[in-house]
Amino acid sequence: MTKHRSTTLLFCLMLTLFSACVASPQTVAPSTTTSESAATTTGSMRGTLRMAHLLQWAGKESLDPASPVEFVGASVLLYNRLVRLDENGVPQPELATAWQANEDATVWTFTLQAGVTFHDGHAFTSADVVYTFAHLLDPDLQSPMAAPLGLIASTETPDEQTVIFQLSQGHADFPLLLGHRAAAIIAENSADTIGQSGIGTGPFQLESLNVEGTTVLVANDDYWKGVPGLAKVELIGLADAEARTLAMQAGQVDLIFNVTATQAELFAGNVDFTVLRFPSSRWLGFVMRVDTPPFDDPRVRKALRLVADRQTMLDLVLSGEGTLACDTPVAPSDAYRLNNECAQDVEGAKALLTEAGYADGLEVTLYTSTNNPQWVPLAEIYQQQAAAAGINVTLEVVPADSYWSEVWTKQPFHTTLWAERLADQFLNENWRSTAKWNESHYQSTEFDALLDTARAALDFETRRATYQAAQQLIFDEGGHIIPYHVNDFTIVSNKVTGIPARTWLHLEWHTITKSE
Repeated sequence: MTKHRSTTLLFCLMLTLFSACVASPQTVAPSTTTSESAATTTGSMRGTLRMAHLLQWAGKESLDPASPVEFVGASVLLYNRLVRLDENGVPQPELATAWQANEDATVWTFTLQAGVTFHDGHAFTSADVVYTFAHLLDPDLQSPMAAPLGLIASTETPDEQTVIFQLSQGHADFPLLLGHRAAAIIAENSADTIGQSGIGTGPFQLESLNVEGTTVLVANDDYWKGVPGLAKVELIGLADAEARTLAMQAGQVDLIFNVTATQAELFAGNVDFTVLRFPSSRWLGFVMRVDTPPFDDPRVRKALRLVADRQTMLDLVLSGEGTLACDTPVAPSDAYRLNNECAQDVEGAKALLTEAGYADGLEVTLYTSTNNPQWVPLAEIYQQQAAAAGINVTLEVVPADSYWSEVWTKQPFHTTLWAERLADQFLNENWRSTAKWNESHYQSTEFDALLDTARAALDFETRRATYQAAQQLIFDEGGHIIPYHVNDFTIVSNKVTGIPARTWLHLEWHTITKSE
């Protein structure tokens, strides 16, 4: 899961100046800049990049990008999307060269790249795009992106280089959703084999698949953006965060992502490594299942939120390397973010617990794991803070390799984390009543209606106000405690070049090189 999309009315919101945009149909022209020149060295001169991956699904990972158990580390290398997000979160052409919307943003027309081929040599066409989204929306697949993209009512293919999406309601930011990795394009009629074959249009292709061991991808030298600068990528399964750090220190891997500030300090000043630091929309926190006692009482949920001293959490767990979230998943840099106050209020929590029938205190079990290095210390700090209000939190630390399959979304109170996403996707994927990854089991027709209204609004200020109203609703009554958004750290071997300080989910992987 991870747990993160051009001159137009619709995307000016992603720029630093958020002036009101003039409502008009969107048009995106083909990019006038060429891709970075790819390496032209021969395979024998190119290096092999070794990366650790999290074993997020306990070895059940699938190469199907739309799968609920997607092998994320592999899919970003094997596939392309119609659009990709730049460092400002603005959609840029990838397999689509241009797009435009009608006046109410219910019909979107995408023009596709010509001359692109899949790893097996067959040509990419509009039929593959239609098939990809039909597959993603298949109820039997249970893709987490089915909720955000469920507004696709139909698709048409006037020719091999054009796709028309008919939406059930207007969505002013529709191309943003197509930048998610789950919307990566697969070949027509490949659903039965894609989970094992990984056949895409991306810069690397599958040589061998061993999720719990080492998965090997080799360069796709016919890649349409240019010859990759690496000969191979090896993805090494390491579920435990400490094991990933030790592997990096020992020179067994060349690259680890999503590192904490404390872990990053281990590499500071070491001439063999580069530490990259950048703010992100990634967050961690706690989930209360709102359909399970005692968390089915909104007073209990609010009390559990009020006892949290989020600034102390940020200072102790991340050495201040982050931004307070106040229980919104929307990143500080996102145009739609709601900025709330969320000071600790122990007396207010006690009063709510008394009102809910827990005057003598409350006993809860919080499930966590070493799968992420922040989880256990964050849980321990919360345990101490909650005790001040008479809430006895018992910590249950479960094995890292089974956390996502046996604890997440199943236990009443547990830790969680989410990778880079924009506001619409976060809110639709994690809180909409029908969402596959609605981890708190939150159900609100009012919330769902706010999302629908926001999506259809062509006026930016109206959209922003409505998305913020939705965030206020889950702040008031939701089942999440989200203390902060993290500053991300990436540790890179100095043998590797071309890794920018940004989320790895949107890198141009063909431009990366490694010396042996």
